[in-house]
Amino acid sequence: MDSPVRSVVFSNRNIDIAGDLHLPPGFDAGRRYPAIVTVHPGSGVKEQTAGIYARHLAEKGYVTLAFDASHQGESGGEPRHQEEPAARVEDIRCAVDFLTTLGHVDDERIGVLGVCAGGGYAVNAAMTEHRIKAVGVVSVINIGRAYRAGASVGEALEAVGRQRTAEARGAAPLITSWTPESPEAAAEAGITDSDMLEAVDYYRTPRGRHERSDNRLRFTSVASLLAFDAFHLVEELLTQPLQIVVGNRIGSSGSYEDGRELFRRATGTKDLLVVDGAGHYDLYDRPEYVGQAVAKLGDFFAENLKA
Repeated sequence: MDSPVRSVVFSNRNIDIAGDLHLPPGFDAGRRYPAIVTVHPGSGVKEQTAGIYARHLAEKGYVTLAFDASHQGESGGEPRHQEEPAARVEDIRCAVDFLTTLGHVDDERIGVLGVCAGGGYAVNAAMTEHRIKAVGVVSVINIGRAYRAGASVGEALEAVGRQRTAEARGAAPLITSWTPESPEAAAEAGITDSDMLEAVDYYRTPRGRHERSDNRLRFTSVASLLAFDAFHLVEELLTQPLQIVVGNRIGSSGSYEDGRELFRRATGTKDLLVVDGAGHYDLYDRPEYVGQAVAKLGDFFAENLKA
């Protein structure tokens, strides 16, 4: 089935956010549909895995909205290539704002689905955005935990401080990369970690590459990432039903562990699907694994966004 897609723009304060609105097959503007916001991973754009899940869920009868984060992709915002957790969370709230202005969306039946870091941001937004009635996450990452685990925090913050001083004095912004630029570059660097190699395979080869997912990260973003905890206060504030999907082929990304931690800490209605044989990035686009995730998420949202 083909689901129509409309390009839309909404605002996060003074930033224009570019989105793709996926409509159900046979869309009828006179009806009111349940809706789902889909949130892309760090370094991703709306046309990649967030768009894949948006399309599949639209085919199940939802209006779905995938969008580029502030400062990234087709969205506005300066400086470019910024990964700012507060902005990412506010983007989600503003996406909900936008959906409530659409006459064909039932604003009492809005959910959110986030992938990887987008899952952490989705959980964090839902804790204080109770217009979101159901929360789904796939290969969920608490990006702050991931950055703290992979760095000497004190040294990293000192480096960010030095770079901010340099930029304040006129130096060019320091732009780093999320992953090596190619499988060949990863091999040349001696990288053997399976999750990093699969990230390169997804983002930097024809499998999932997109021209606006340009592998660029403003280095000074690291300070905000190190201080962020996507799951802070989840026990008290996450009251919505929660569906977690992770794979059991465990790698260094930490999504299996983060998914199980989130499941343990959430106090409301919750479910954990562990997809046998799937790694973190398999759940981005591999049909045999995405299909299992979509089937479970479809049932979850059908139950929790019903009229």
